[in-house]
Amino acid sequence: MNTTHLELKDIDGNLQKLRIKRLGIDTFQEPVIFLQKDSYICRSEGFSAFSRVRISNEKESIVATLNVVTSPIVTTDEIGLSEEAWFLLKASEGEYVTISHTKSVDSFSYVRGKLYNHKFNSKHLYSIVKDIVAGNYTNIHLSAFISACTANQMDIQEMSALTDAMVKTGKTLSWQNEIVMDKHCIGGLPGNRTTPIVVAIVSACGLIMPKTSSRAITSPAGTADTMEVLAPVNLDLATMRKVVEKEGGCIVWGGSVNMSPADDLLIKVERALDIDSEGLMVSSILSKKIAAGSTHVLIDIPVGPTAKARSIEFAKSLSTKLNEVSKNLNMNVRTIFTDGSQPVGKGIGPALEMSDVLSVIQNQPNCPQDLRERALLLAGEILEMGKVAKNNQGLALATQVLSSGKAWQKLQAICEAQGGIREVPIAKYQYEVKANRSGIVTFINNRFIAQLAKLAGAPHNKAAGIALHQHLGRQVNAGDLLFTIHSEAKGELQYALEFLKTHTSEFRIEDELV
Repeated sequence: MNTTHLELKDIDGNLQKLRIKRLGIDTFQEPVIFLQKDSYICRSEGFSAFSRVRISNEKESIVATLNVVTSPIVTTDEIGLSEEAWFLLKASEGEYVTISHTKSVDSFSYVRGKLYNHKFNSKHLYSIVKDIVAGNYTNIHLSAFISACTANQMDIQEMSALTDAMVKTGKTLSWQNEIVMDKHCIGGLPGNRTTPIVVAIVSACGLIMPKTSSRAITSPAGTADTMEVLAPVNLDLATMRKVVEKEGGCIVWGGSVNMSPADDLLIKVERALDIDSEGLMVSSILSKKIAAGSTHVLIDIPVGPTAKARSIEFAKSLSTKLNEVSKNLNMNVRTIFTDGSQPVGKGIGPALEMSDVLSVIQNQPNCPQDLRERALLLAGEILEMGKVAKNNQGLALATQVLSSGKAWQKLQAICEAQGGIREVPIAKYQYEVKANRSGIVTFINNRFIAQLAKLAGAPHNKAAGIALHQHLGRQVNAGDLLFTIHSEAKGELQYALEFLKTHTSEFRIEDELV
């Protein structure tokens, strides 16, 4: 290992090392260590809270954020590790590690330059992204980078260079097929779980569609969370390749295959800041698709007052950037604008969304028609992009494949190849929310519904979430069921109900449509 350790020695000249202690603290993707304030390391090296330090054992070397403690959680000759640090270091309880200072982060000078309105070039962005992936950027550094890219918008050349850098600093896949399909939705729309249906239809038609999907960060379910209800998604690259070679498609968690790892780190901080930068969004989407070996990508942009794209002007601007950057990187991208005014389907939360998916793909008569129609629209577009359907005939082919049962057969085969089909769980606790007046449903806040589902326990409790019984424009009477809160724990259900009490105008019933 080409890592230089700082050989700290005690007063007798012996090499100073610290014994590892696993603390079981979840620091969500950020490696954190804990040292006693009076430890020899802290006193001699001047380490203070939130310093960045390098931790090394015989197997790995990682950069982590230091927390200084005064409680007996660790002794002066111990180093406490968060769960993320433990995982990255591949640590064993009781082994010894060395600690060293980190190098200065030279690439951050380019971030400062961007804050003062200087442009990035490809060398700057590759250096920045390389440092991000290496763990050399703290959340503060990442926040500054995100702010610089947002305040001083990146142009097409900068977006293209950033996308390229994000691909080159992670793993990539390549396929023998000339055409490899993919899809993406920019998000912000609860229940919009079209991916399993689309992948099944497209791969049943003979096209290749190796779908890598994300887990939820601030939403009640990511596609990977929902798919995991039905089948394993934590596949390595070799297993993923076997599934695709056998069945033509897969639906796996992108984090398990380490594609565009910088994107995962940036998204985490973006969500905390509640910032959506067009440039970073473009690079995020396209880097993951290029890394997966995709050649043709359909991007769904839902537009609505509480969706991520709140106006058609923003949607068009984003579409233009996606198309221009994709051309620079030799990728065929098509964008489509869809209705983002309300949640899709009935279920919000992993198990409830999977129940919707199964009802659609099994052609059940009570399936949510909005989810069915949206999935067919997207699948039809992809079939035309992939040249297995002529222009304006993709929707008909997609409908035939779904209605015939071929899509359901294909989804079952994909699930078996990924590790086997599971039973969809049902929540232990359910609370019905009813209309307090008669009228027409005129407004449903997507963000409110998503937050309520999260407070009920989604996505960490797979069965938790919201079952939506009414949609916009529906006439309801006082006492009619609006939605049902599903939870696995009484405490989480109560937490959701407390939130509901203070947000009574986010699901609105009025005398007439406004």
